[in-house]
Amino acid sequence: MCLAVPLQLTEIHGNKAVGEALGLQREIRVDFIREPKVGDYVMVHAGFAIERLPENQALEDLESWEEMADALG
Repeated sequence: MCLAVPLQLTEIHGNKAVGEALGLQREIRVDFIREPKVGDYVMVHAGFAIERLPENQALEDLESWEEMADALG
């Protein structure tokens, strides 16, 4: 089973970036994203941004993550 999470890019330094969601920050790689920009939402798997997401889709996905965390918690 694969698990990927949406993160918003807050910093970019070459092929490395910082992504943030739900109060957590992670250093990730953006090698597979053409012209990444701060503010972009990306789907992250195993530390790599694997695709750019439209903002509305990313926000819906993050809402689902919050609902799941609340249910578990």
